Amino acid sequence: MAAPHPHEDHRSVAGGLVRASVFGINDGLVSNVSLILGFAASGVDSTIVRLAGLAGAVAGAVSMAAGEWVSISSQNDLVERELAIELKELQHNTEHETAELAAIYEGHGMEPKSAAAAAAEVMRSPTDALAVHAREELGVDPGALPSPMNAAMLSLIAFLIGAFLPLVPWFIGSGSAATAASLIIGIVAAGVVGAVVGGFAERPLVWATLRQVLIVLVACAVTYAIGQLFGITIS
Repeated sequence: MAAPHPHEDHRSVAGGLVRASVFGINDGLVSNVSLILGFAASGVDSTIVRLAGLAGAVAGAVSMAAGEWVSISSQNDLVERELAIELKELQHNTEHETAELAAIYEGHGMEPKSAAAAAAEVMRSPTDALAVHAREELGVDPGALPSPMNAAMLSLIAFLIGAFLPLVPWFIGSGSAATAASLIIGIVAAGVVGAVVGGFAERPLVWATLRQVLIVLVACAVTYAIGQLFGITIS
């Protein structure tokens, strides 16, 4: 019988910081290239387009960073509250919690006797017991909660990167050439983001890439149409 192949290491699927960076770049790109094309379609001067792009980049980055901070802080507060409740139960209802853990192990396929022995072993250490119960019942690791500040800063930086890319042509050009360049940069950058996400998730790269490109194209088409419909040419 052939020897089994070694098990490949799993990649982290928690991905709090990865999610923040990917969503930050993507949101910055989609929102700002759409904003830029909307202003460009209205016929305003290139200085107005640059100002709108810069304001959109900064406002969006601060908003997303604040949102990440509030979201993760609230999530951590909820987890810590549940951990406090679980710790109290471990201290005052030890027998019940031991039986509960043994039942969980049985549910994973262990024999009742082995499950009871394993649960009793875990319950000898309050720290280990809390960590195990948290993972089994809450699906969280008490020692690996995400940092709200790290996620907020990463979101801010990632958003600024994504938002600044389609703005570059307006610092070196203007008019239809800069508009076309912004759209091309948006499409290429969206394709790269889609390919990275697809590769990380091991999904078909073509579909992941096209999906992101289509999102950018639809958003740009809508804002461009609005800019042409309601815009006022400034001479």
